[in-house]
Amino acid sequence: MTTPFMMPPAGFGPGSQPLAEDDEKLEYMPLPRDMRTYVPHVPEVAGLAGDVTPALDLLRRVAAACATAAQTGETAQFGLEGLDPASLQVIKETLGEGEVAAKVRAVPAIAVQESVFAGVWRLSGVGVDCIEVAPVPGCMTRDAFAPRRNALLAKAPMAPGVVNAPPLLVELRDKSASWKPGADLHVVNLSLLPHTEEDLVWLDQALGEGAVTILSRGYGNCRVTATALPHVWRVQFFNSMDVLILDTFEVTEIPEVALAAPEDLSDSSARIGQVIEAIS
Repeated sequence: MTTPFMMPPAGFGPGSQPLAEDDEKLEYMPLPRDMRTYVPHVPEVAGLAGDVTPALDLLRRVAAACATAAQTGETAQFGLEGLDPASLQVIKETLGEGEVAAKVRAVPAIAVQESVFAGVWRLSGVGVDCIEVAPVPGCMTRDAFAPRRNALLAKAPMAPGVVNAPPLLVELRDKSASWKPGADLHVVNLSLLPHTEEDLVWLDQALGEGAVTILSRGYGNCRVTATALPHVWRVQFFNSMDVLILDTFEVTEIPEVALAAPEDLSDSSARIGQVIEAIS
């Protein structure tokens, strides 16, 4: 026989009591956002005043360059200066904006935007307006470590509270000096190491800041910043609510999160071909 003690008491639990005025104003945390995915877009060419044949010819060359880059690693650039407004509009609408963008603060300064086709990049700046087909644009590695803020290295002011940062600097300087093309990636994971806020401030001063900043948007964000120490990058991952979840230094030519893989380039070649067929 069921006793009263086995039944849930009346008047308790969620929903059993009226909400207070403050409770009615509760705001819930937003749910994670969806990852950005490729959505094919076919530009409307019927209403454009002008011949868009030059745009289609350029897209065919870009598609072929993607296929070549996927097979051989060979990169290519295509200037946009000579295109008429109608063709430029078609190119702009076709390429769209992908997940990766970057600023290269060199001379001239260059804004880099990956298109919706991985490995196809739009470069713009003073005297620069082109498409580059590559795993990553050359300017993002060529000028990455030109100092915007000099690396003070061991001369960085040592404030109270700096504990574990100096040995990390020694490790990063050693890996930077010994780095060669093809060397294995070396990662210092700050998220797994004991450190203080003063350690982070000291490392920032010791390593300085380079010329390249990269933002990769997907499920959350990844911010990549070149330091002024060659081949040393700060890589920070944030979740969809902009909370830092992984903080690392990587010693490499460029972090993998910014690269388009050969499979991506091959896929971009096929997708651009599909867009060309839909427009033609």
